[in-house]
Amino acid sequence: MLAKRMMWVAWPAFLVAGLLEMLVFGLVDPQDLQWFGHPLAMSRQGVYTLAFFAFWILTMLSSGLTALLSVSPFEVNRCPVPTDERPIDCARQGDGRC
Repeated sequence: MLAKRMMWVAWPAFLVAGLLEMLVFGLVDPQDLQWFGHPLAMSRQGVYTLAFFAFWILTMLSSGLTALLSVSPFEVNRCPVPTDERPIDCARQGDGRC
């Protein structure tokens, strides 16, 4: 299930990062960018690459937060230990939430 959720986060974030890359660099030339008043000492491809990964990380954080907030209380509170393997003193022996 974790791999499935990771794909729910990573794939849409990848697509949005690609879209943002096209939109931003369709309007801005990487050679015109400055960092604290100094021109960037990187090639265009370097700026494109770093910007893509920055966009991808930011959109993954956004998608990840959405995935985290969509988890039901049952999934958060369920006990990962099978019922027959739980300790005797488990307070929630029968309800699956030990």
